[in-house]
Amino acid sequence: MSAVVEVSDLHFVYPDGQVALAGLSLTVDRGERLAVLGPNGAGKTTLAHHLNGIRRAERGSIKIDGETLNDATLPEIRRKVGLVFQNPDDQLFMPTVEEDVGFGPANLGMEGEELEGAVTRALTSVGATGLERRAPHHLSGGERRRVSLATVLAMSPSVLVLDEPTAGLDPAGRRELIEVLQSLPMAQVVITHDLPFALELCERSVIMNEGRIVADGATRELLANDELLAKNRLEMPYRL
Repeated sequence: MSAVVEVSDLHFVYPDGQVALAGLSLTVDRGERLAVLGPNGAGKTTLAHHLNGIRRAERGSIKIDGETLNDATLPEIRRKVGLVFQNPDDQLFMPTVEEDVGFGPANLGMEGEELEGAVTRALTSVGATGLERRAPHHLSGGERRRVSLATVLAMSPSVLVLDEPTAGLDPAGRRELIEVLQSLPMAQVVITHDLPFALELCERSVIMNEGRIVADGATRELLANDELLAKNRLEMPYRL
């Protein structure tokens, strides 16, 4: 199986001197769902922003679908890597759901029936048909989460990067999100503190700490290692 994401020796330091990425390397195979776990401040969200080109590394390289991220390839990389923010309200800003989901494809030049088709397919894939005319701020938390995912899927990405996708969801919304993500064929990089969610959704996980990957393996094996979890300020719910 070929890698769709290839990260090599990535380094990034914030202006205040905080080291966020310290030589991180990672591959994600086509169609694979990978959980990225770790304590606050480990560099997880910084990694997500690098995959989409929002932030640019001081050293190292990123390849998406074999294409190296640079100034020339940035627009195409951003189309291929769909980043779903932790807060859906950061992603939804148009008057209606239909306009939000169609915003990206319209900016690529889609119009008419082609644009309508892209919007319909994206909303269908997340179980959100019927919401087209609704105002995003009138939706439930679970509906907003699914629509924010649809805005990314409308761009036909090769990779989904999701930052804390279960934040603010009730149990029913969380279950619906799991079912949606399990139905999607593209590679997924799922940043989460929700360890049971990671266990159910992703066969493989990495644990980040201090800008590095400190463990990489089967999710079930990593989450059964109490010493590893404790060292990285992670904890499974007692009942599990």
